[in-house]
Amino acid sequence: MVRQELVARQLDEQISGRFPVGRRLRVLDVGMGQGTQALRLARAGHTVTGLESDPGMLATAHEALATEPPGIRERVRLIEGDGLETGVHFLPGSFDVVLCHGVLMYVNEPDALLAGLARMLAPGGLLSLLVRNGDGLALRPGLAGDWAGALDAFDAGTYTNRLGLRVRADRLAALTATLAGIAAPLHTWYGVRVLTDQAPDDAVPPTGEALERLLAAEDRAGRTDPYRGVAALLHLCGVRG
Repeated sequence: MVRQELVARQLDEQISGRFPVGRRLRVLDVGMGQGTQALRLARAGHTVTGLESDPGMLATAHEALATEPPGIRERVRLIEGDGLETGVHFLPGSFDVVLCHGVLMYVNEPDALLAGLARMLAPGGLLSLLVRNGDGLALRPGLAGDWAGALDAFDAGTYTNRLGLRVRADRLAALTATLAGIAAPLHTWYGVRVLTDQAPDDAVPPTGEALERLLAAEDRAGRTDPYRGVAALLHLCGVRG
């Protein structure tokens, strides 16, 4: 919940700062999962295409979409497909905003995927990436007292996620170079889950003022050096030249 809310706030900030107020944007959400961000943007009036390769996740997104009013359902198109297949489904320059959140860690060679996503953007379009932060991998085991795990993580390019899968992590410097090379140079970046990454998966978030204070602290940390540099996740926003 914290991750989704922080990313939503950051994404809205970038959209409002880049596009005229009231403009209806064409959004592509690659690896949309259960559709949290896609549905939120559709509710804001944008036209959203969701691309998801996992049939179970896609079914969940369809179920969520079915509960929305007709006007919102009409603005959302869901497609079963892989992020590497964007060129099969869409013409270059078809979207104003492309989201790729929580996907790169499952891709062994992400450069081709990122280049394809950049081609989907119209000039001035926004590419939003949410990735596991390779520069912060030692923090979680270290704070948990797992010293061997922390030492191994300093130079690692992979980690074991909470699903028990061994997946990739990315580093800010390398992704900055990649984005420059695909003509969507980094515009800004945020840290996500700086202070709450140690919370158990089944932790119940606070409510009311306590929740707002939590989100305010996370938001501040995600924008402030040196804290954002060791966040669990990085939210990078590139702009198509």
